[in-house]
Amino acid sequence: METTYIETQQITFQDFKNQILEDYKLGRISREMSYLGRREVLTGKAKFGIFGDGKELPQLAMAKVFKDGDFRSGYYRDQTFAYAIGAITVENFFAQLYADTSIEREPASAGRQMNGHYSTRSLNEDGSWKDLTKQKNISSDISPTAGQMPRLLGLALASKVYKTVEFAGSEKFSYKGNEVAFGTIGDASTAEGHFWETLNAACALQVPMITSIWDDGYGISVPTHNQRAKADIAEMLSGFQRKEGENQGCEIIQVKAWDYPSLLDAYARAEHFARTESVPVVVHVIEVTQPQGHSTSGSHERYKDENRLKWEGDYDGLVKFKEWILDYSIEIEGSEQQLATVEELEKIDSEAKKFVKDGQKKAWENYQKTIQDLKETVLPLVENLKSQNIEVAAELEKFNKVISVAKKDIFHLVRKSLLLTRAYQTSERQNLHKKFEEIFAVEKDNYSSHLYSQSEWKATNVKEVAPVFSDASETVDGRVVVRNNFDKIFEKYPETLIFGEDAGNIGDVNQGLEGLQEKYGDLRIADTGIREATILGQGIGMAMRGLRPIAEIQYLDYILYCLQGMSDDLATVQYRTRGGQKAPLIIRTRGHRLEGVWHSGSPMAGIINLSKGILVLVPRNLTKAAGFYNTMLQADEPALIIECLNGYRLKEKQPDNLGEFTVPVGKIEVTKEGKDVTLVTYGSTWRLVMEAAQELEKIGISAEVIDIQSLIPFDLSHEISESVKKTNRLVIIDEDVEGGASAFILQQIMEKQKAFRYLDSDPLTISAENHRPPYGSDGDYFSKPSVDDMVEKIYGLFTEANPEKFPKI
Repeated sequence: METTYIETQQITFQDFKNQILEDYKLGRISREMSYLGRREVLTGKAKFGIFGDGKELPQLAMAKVFKDGDFRSGYYRDQTFAYAIGAITVENFFAQLYADTSIEREPASAGRQMNGHYSTRSLNEDGSWKDLTKQKNISSDISPTAGQMPRLLGLALASKVYKTVEFAGSEKFSYKGNEVAFGTIGDASTAEGHFWETLNAACALQVPMITSIWDDGYGISVPTHNQRAKADIAEMLSGFQRKEGENQGCEIIQVKAWDYPSLLDAYARAEHFARTESVPVVVHVIEVTQPQGHSTSGSHERYKDENRLKWEGDYDGLVKFKEWILDYSIEIEGSEQQLATVEELEKIDSEAKKFVKDGQKKAWENYQKTIQDLKETVLPLVENLKSQNIEVAAELEKFNKVISVAKKDIFHLVRKSLLLTRAYQTSERQNLHKKFEEIFAVEKDNYSSHLYSQSEWKATNVKEVAPVFSDASETVDGRVVVRNNFDKIFEKYPETLIFGEDAGNIGDVNQGLEGLQEKYGDLRIADTGIREATILGQGIGMAMRGLRPIAEIQYLDYILYCLQGMSDDLATVQYRTRGGQKAPLIIRTRGHRLEGVWHSGSPMAGIINLSKGILVLVPRNLTKAAGFYNTMLQADEPALIIECLNGYRLKEKQPDNLGEFTVPVGKIEVTKEGKDVTLVTYGSTWRLVMEAAQELEKIGISAEVIDIQSLIPFDLSHEISESVKKTNRLVIIDEDVEGGASAFILQQIMEKQKAFRYLDSDPLTISAENHRPPYGSDGDYFSKPSVDDMVEKIYGLFTEANPEKFPKI
């Protein structure tokens, strides 16, 4: 077992002195970063600033127990910690403040996130994993308060998994499961449900997790007593305190933010509990100050009275640290030893200020050089157009009056100049147009790359392997196909694990995991509490640490509990780090047509619009679903796979090559050929569409049926437009509400595939009523598209075109 901070601190006085003064220096540097950062915003050189001043000492203490391989999941106040572990430099800090798009200068997000949002790079340039055990890791921060908590659970649980699970390459992710996950959160955000759900799950699972609560007494302007049932969160959490001999609960440590030696002791004890006993720990850091208030958007003088402001000045952590250093003395071999004099500390203060100013200046110069180089590249080309259009000269004059030039100003000038000279196809204009296309492609990459994987392991690169059937292939219930395929998956990939409500002991509510917990153990096939947000977070964190988790959300309707985490965290991981991190989590759920307001919803429009960055796969049966699991386990991006809830007892022929066959993403399937109309659908509705198509054949309408299969990505080969080109009519049938997923499908076919060119009739969408489906089979019939609805509405297209042949019903 790796030693902890408590067990390794045997040092000489000189080493102790050097350590104290180094911490003081780090604290002063961080404080000066906050001070200067605020000034840069207020002088207009940056858009917004939110800083970690006042939290320097607890973060220095936390950094001391943070080891290679450990992970942090935090929020936007942790600059001191990030600086102390070497995750950022002063130049990086200011590059992020200026939104510098250089990965080298701003490695956390390449200018995509506002300041204070940190991350380390888990991936090499090609998208392959680095050795995470040889670096200190920060999972990419997000702004939503408490949104970082569910992921923290997964980061910690991964250590527990790695204590028993090994696979080829697992040594790059963990050293015998000895890593600790550190979380940070503001005290007001502990009012959020994600905080309580995460802590509850961590206490039940007993994972190595340390959560620091920075308690400054306010949530922006709202005091703590208005945030929670009790002002003291440690008192509220007292029921979580573990009892001796019980394998439940957590340790709770309360410590003052300005008490340096107590902070060192608190974090040493927290690390010892987490690393050696795998016990979650809450460190409640109280009496935190905010010297500059909440952010640059407001002043804390508006809501803090004079007494509070005076107290904050007196109990500023760095002020108290300085006092402690000057008061400290010890007698060694008859001689009194001190840590530092006033003059020595003032020298450190002065050096810190200069060091930060030098770093800021360098960051600004680098950022400005990028803009200046761009300006010098295009300005002469625009100047060449002045003689061709007097309005271009006017635009140049306006541009030259801009005091602080940004990229957008340069691009506006170029685009406006091209617009004004559109009638002049001269060589000068062609040169400008060519340069514009070149530089615009660079900036598009700077600001829009990596929403989806760009590596060789992206899902669209996975080779299609068709299911193999033979005379010996059995016809079984659909749930048996998916179950037996999962069996092959867990045998083939030791890094895979699945977890969810009822997923383990009973083999999920539809028996798609029947018997697998007994075969593979309750770590890999696990039951969870009813806590969808942290089921998702559990998966995100484990995926960020090299495991291949499948997070099961029991019903599609319950995915709404997860949408915040899917949208704000999982969907944006690769994008917000510009390819620096990934979380190839598979979310398994079941849904579409069943019965009841909360068991048969299809909120697909919400999912596809809020979760861009996650693949959304909608198989029509369980064989297709199994193929998608096989595909995504070879890919390195997240996916939501929605199994058809009414398909588990329907019979399917089981492929002979379970665990091997794949279904390609972004590819449609024509399941019935036709010549008169193209019917586009997916999921459970496909069966009804196929039935409707047969009915239409009987009345002289030949319908081609297309199963989308994959909503995101959508029909990458534009095969649907080819079908419309043949049939000249398009109908989209969807069980989402009107204007829901059908609107997305229509936009893709009409706008991206240009299928409007081939239409002889208006495109038609057939969708559900705008309310939730009521209970019972009749409720389904009258609220979602029925076969009768489809036949009548599609027939109506032909009545309009040829009323003699197709008279009104």
